[in-house]
Amino acid sequence: MNTATIERNEIHLSFASVDEVHAGLDEAVSTLIEAAADNGRCGILVTRREPGSYTVALDESVPFGQTREVLAA
Repeated sequence: MNTATIERNEIHLSFASVDEVHAGLDEAVSTLIEAAADNGRCGILVTRREPGSYTVALDESVPFGQTREVLAA
């Protein structure tokens, strides 16, 4: 993974290799599961911004206890 930044219950990820994506996203989701449990109102949304670039965030549009994926690009 090239970069990972965390801002207010949101993790921005950038990958140099497709081989890194699955493990990197799993780690980010695991990190936010704890925040979601503390919050109790939000689920987790994984957004592909462009090839190799993702955002994993708590999102009130996703029901608590669920993780959803969307493609923005």
